[in-house]
Amino acid sequence: MMEQKNASSFTGFILLGFSDRPQLELVLFVVLLIFYSFTLLGNMTIIALYHLDPNLHTPMYFFLSNLSFLDLCYTTGIVPQFLVNLSGADKSISFGGCVAQLYSSLGLGCTECVLLGVMAFDRYAAVCRPLQYTVIMHPCLCALLASASWIFGFSNSLLQTVLTFLIPLCGKNKLDHFLCEIPALIKLACIDTSRTEAEMFFASVIVLLIPVALVTLSYGQIVSAILRIKSSAGRRKAFGTCGSHLIVVSLFYGTAIYAYLQPSNNYSQDQGKFTSLFYTVFIPMINPLIYTLRNKDVKGAMKKVFLKVYSFR
Repeated sequence: MMEQKNASSFTGFILLGFSDRPQLELVLFVVLLIFYSFTLLGNMTIIALYHLDPNLHTPMYFFLSNLSFLDLCYTTGIVPQFLVNLSGADKSISFGGCVAQLYSSLGLGCTECVLLGVMAFDRYAAVCRPLQYTVIMHPCLCALLASASWIFGFSNSLLQTVLTFLIPLCGKNKLDHFLCEIPALIKLACIDTSRTEAEMFFASVIVLLIPVALVTLSYGQIVSAILRIKSSAGRRKAFGTCGSHLIVVSLFYGTAIYAYLQPSNNYSQDQGKFTSLFYTVFIPMINPLIYTLRNKDVKGAMKKVFLKVYSFR
């Protein structure tokens, strides 16, 4: 009876992270600190520009500001804790902290999956239905789609978090990862987890593949519409409108599918850690760069805001 105690009887978990590579920890600490600073700066800039420039008050930038807020919350829920662990001061996380981290990171990740699909539909409406665009993407519909993304993401996260922490861990509390993540937590189980893994795999398929199907369908229609445009300038403008989103979608979905839709017997702890580093640190940092470097509207808004600040001084 004592052996079958659940994780809730723990005071917490030990996040081993990269403790077997002390030299790598120092390098990671410096790199993460720099990347996290750029992530905060980039995503906060996009959110601020959306609120400050009326020209950006369109469905596309409404969803983009939501995406930036998601990335900001996602990385902030993981990186500061990881930096503390890398500093060597403390590698522990409380049981409640682990539950909160898993629930929030999974909820934000699922929300982003759905939101990227919604953004693909927005690009489809802009390119394929330009005359009806303002009618189709009405502000009320945009708010409804964004809200639905958040509700679905965190509802799915609640289900998967509960299923994860119902698994008996039999006193094991050393997590071979730098964050509380489902594949690593399941590795601590002292029972057969085949059924739970199958349920979670099914949920991951729904969360990932339905938005991917929506994105694929939308971009199939978009490419078809662009190829019918006779003007080369018009085709470049249309591709430019969708290019940034397509790059972000490819990075995010590609990494998520690689991380969550592979058999558990193929799951390597080191592989999982480096994959998690990519989508928790690198992608949230590079998303604002992709959108600002390739987007004339965002760059124009930045110039206007900086000019206003400079003239005010």
